Amino acid sequence: MLLRLYTLLLYLLAPLVLLRLLWRGFRAPGYWSRLGERFGAPAADPPPGGLWIHAVSVGEVQAAALLIERLRLVSPGTPLLITTATPTGSEQVRRLFGESVWHAYAPYDLPFAVRRFLDAARPRVVVVMETELWPNLTRICHDRGIPLVVANARLSARSAAGYRRLGPLTRTMLGEVAWIAAQAPADAGRFVALGADPARVKVTGSVKFDVRLPASLLEAGEALRREWGVERPVWIAASTHEGEDALVLEAARAVHAEVPRALLVLVPRHPERFERVAALCERLDLVTARRSLGEPVEPDVEIYLGDTMGELNLLYAASDVAFVGGSLVAVGGHNMLEPAARGIPVVFGPHVFNFERISLLLLEAGAARHVRDAAALASVVSGWLRDPNERHAAGERARGVVADNRGAVDAQLQLVLSCLDSVAGGNA
Repeated sequence: MLLRLYTLLLYLLAPLVLLRLLWRGFRAPGYWSRLGERFGAPAADPPPGGLWIHAVSVGEVQAAALLIERLRLVSPGTPLLITTATPTGSEQVRRLFGESVWHAYAPYDLPFAVRRFLDAARPRVVVVMETELWPNLTRICHDRGIPLVVANARLSARSAAGYRRLGPLTRTMLGEVAWIAAQAPADAGRFVALGADPARVKVTGSVKFDVRLPASLLEAGEALRREWGVERPVWIAASTHEGEDALVLEAARAVHAEVPRALLVLVPRHPERFERVAALCERLDLVTARRSLGEPVEPDVEIYLGDTMGELNLLYAASDVAFVGGSLVAVGGHNMLEPAARGIPVVFGPHVFNFERISLLLLEAGAARHVRDAAALASVVSGWLRDPNERHAAGERARGVVADNRGAVDAQLQLVLSCLDSVAGGNA
């Protein structure tokens, strides 16, 4: 009964969802393309009997990439279909995998769209990254005998409270999942408390710990740093959101007062915001160079705007200290392990509920600092930029946290392979 009410509500809201999609297209025109895919009609049908992996946007695609690389090694004949929900996620799939995988936007959780998509894709197993749980998708996969695995699963207390309000609908949905590969015991406990079968919930850790850095990336980072000036202190504010850029730029002024040659590399999270952030820097009379325009970093440049896509890891590799955004505003934070894996000490704000365990591990190791406002951010960054020995020690502790927690990819790969083995052939 609740599933029917949920579905009815989705149909009633569908026109508003479509209008919102069209509205978002004014800022990111990619939302206007391939609308049919969102209603279950992929542009090209992948071979049947493959693996469908859903990763919402860039961060989830990055996490999925580690699992996909291993899958291609151990099961090279398995076709791979990757779906995303955003144009930036779509671009990341193409950047990482080119034409070696099939890609489409995921269908909305409308029964006709889900069935239409499954009819076209005919996957043997479905893998959703992190917490992309949808009642109709889960029910229809269960009814068709298609195992659904929640990989790299995380569930914050806030998200758990939202699912709890759905009551029996959430319990039924979780009962239809084949496996939940939880990042941490706290995540696993929340899933079980909501109704998941404890026998089907396994704590595997986060695949984001398994990131490996190619030597070419480190070399490119060193080359970029030479362009900026090897002796110049550099800090990065990565994946910042609306309302956060102004706070970071306020901190940048204070850092510059304490460390006059300091350079801030500012990387907004969404490409549709690049121009607005550039305009903000101009209004604040900050001397800014834009990467997208190939502008050089002269000695008087205070802000280097990373307004390109797919280069965050390169910019991390050229930095001394990293502030990870989405944390001074109530977004929940972004992946702190990317800078940590490079031996860079990390700073983040109070809102890190999406990375609760990872933030605690870094804090406990003395590899990160937690700040509440722009003044505290400036103080921590200035301190690390002035003290290279402490900065290096904190960075090495960060690298150690990453190294000590590897192994999640192998554990989650085994769950996916067990599901592939349990299904004899493709699903019609």
